[in-house]
Amino acid sequence: MIRKKQSGSSKVNPVINVAVAEGDTVSIVAGKADPGKRDSWARKVLKILGPGLVTGAADDDPSGIATYSSVGAQYGYSMLWTMLFIYPFMAAIQEISGRLGRITGRGIAGNIHRFYPRWALYSVVALLLLANIINIGADIGAMGAAVNLLIGGPALVYCVIFAVISVLLQVFIPYKKYSAVLKWLTLSLFAYVGTVFVTHISWTETLRGTFLPTLLFNRESMAALIAVLGTTISPYLFFWQSGEEAEQMLAAPRERPLREGSRKASEKPMQRIAIDTYVGMAFSNLIAYFIILTVAVTLHAHGKNDIDTAAQAAEALRPIAGPFASLLFSLGIVGTGLLALPVLGGSAAYAVGEALRWPVGLERKLKAAKAFYGVLAVATLIGLLINFTKLDPIKALVWAAIINGVTAAPVMCFMMLMASNPKVIGKLHLPVYLRAVGWAAAGIMALAAIGMFLTSGQ
Repeated sequence: MIRKKQSGSSKVNPVINVAVAEGDTVSIVAGKADPGKRDSWARKVLKILGPGLVTGAADDDPSGIATYSSVGAQYGYSMLWTMLFIYPFMAAIQEISGRLGRITGRGIAGNIHRFYPRWALYSVVALLLLANIINIGADIGAMGAAVNLLIGGPALVYCVIFAVISVLLQVFIPYKKYSAVLKWLTLSLFAYVGTVFVTHISWTETLRGTFLPTLLFNRESMAALIAVLGTTISPYLFFWQSGEEAEQMLAAPRERPLREGSRKASEKPMQRIAIDTYVGMAFSNLIAYFIILTVAVTLHAHGKNDIDTAAQAAEALRPIAGPFASLLFSLGIVGTGLLALPVLGGSAAYAVGEALRWPVGLERKLKAAKAFYGVLAVATLIGLLINFTKLDPIKALVWAAIINGVTAAPVMCFMMLMASNPKVIGKLHLPVYLRAVGWAAAGIMALAAIGMFLTSGQ
C-alpha cells in the first residue's frame, strides 16, 4: 500500500508504506534513511560499470592467473611494481577501444574492414581467433582441474559441462540479463584478495616490491616481464570492449553512434566510458597484484618456484597456507573462467563476424545471427577438444602469448590511426594525453613482441 501525507501547502513530507512481506511494511520518509534511494544509487553504479568492468575482470582469466602465479613463485615481491607500471597503458588503450565502439557503432574489425586492406584485416582476425581458441582451451582445462581439486571426480567431464553452459548462456540468455550476470561474476575475483589475508605478509617487502622497481636484465626476468605485459594487454580485450560498447548502444532504441551527433552530446557517454574503463582496469590490476602477492608470501617464501598452471598454484597452497586459502584460490579460478569464456568466444565471434559482414551481437536472437553464434560455439568446442589431446597446455599457452604479443602491436596501431582519423570518428578527436599514452602503449607492446621472439628462442 502506498499513501502520501501532506503537512501544509508548501511542504510535502511523503510517507510510503511498502509491503515487504506479509504483515510487514517499510516507511520511507523524505530526509531520512531511504533504502529505495540506496538501491537507485546501486543501479546507477551498475549502469556506469559495464563493458570496461567486465573486460578488466576477464583479463584475470585462469591463463592469466597461471602467469601471475608463476611470476609470484619465481620472483616473490620483486615483480609487484609491474601492476602499477602497466595500469596507465592498459587503461588508455582500453578506453580508446571503447570510444571507437561507441563513436562508430562498430567494433574494431568492422572499422578495419571499412578503412584498411583486407589482407591486414584477415591476418589480424586469424591470429586473434587462433590465440583465443588456445586460451579458451587452457581456461576450460584450468576450471576442470580446479573443480577436481575441490570435490574430486573426472576433470574432463567438468570441462565439458563448463563449455556447454558457457555457450548456452550466451546463445539463449538476452544480452541485458547476461551482461548483468557477467558483472556479478566479477565478485569472484575477490577470492584472491581474501586469500592474502589468511596468510602472513611482510608489509615492508610488499611496499618495497610495489614502489621500487627491480628488474634483472637477464633472459628469465625479461621473459617474465614480457609474459605479464602479454597477459595484461591482450587483443581480445580490445575487440570485446569495442564490440560491447557498440552492442550496448544498439540495445538502446534511441541511441545512435556518437559521430552522428554533436560534441556536447558525446560528453556524458565519453565520461561514462572513461570511468567504466579506469575502474575496470584498476580492478583487474588490483586482483593481479593480489595473486602475485599471495603466491609470493606462500610458495616463493617456502622455496616452491615452479608453477605452470593456476590449478597447480591452488594445490600447492594447501599444505603451506591451509585448505581455506586453497579453496578460495580454486573458487576464483572457476569464477574467472566463467567470466572469461564468453569474452574470449565473444571477441572472436565479433571479429570474424564483422570481418565477413555478418550480423553480429549477443543482443540478437539465434535465428538472426546464426553465423555469429556459430563462430562462438565452434571456437569454444575446439578449445574444449584441446583438453582431450596430447598437446602440452603450457607450450600452447606460450604460443598463445606469442601470438597475442605479435597481434597486439599492429592492432593498437590501427586503433590509434582510426581514433585520429576524421573519416572514422568525425570531430570527436582523442585528448592529447590519451593519444600520447596510447601510442606509448603500442610502442611498449611492439618491444614486448620483439622480446618474446628473443627470449622464446633461447
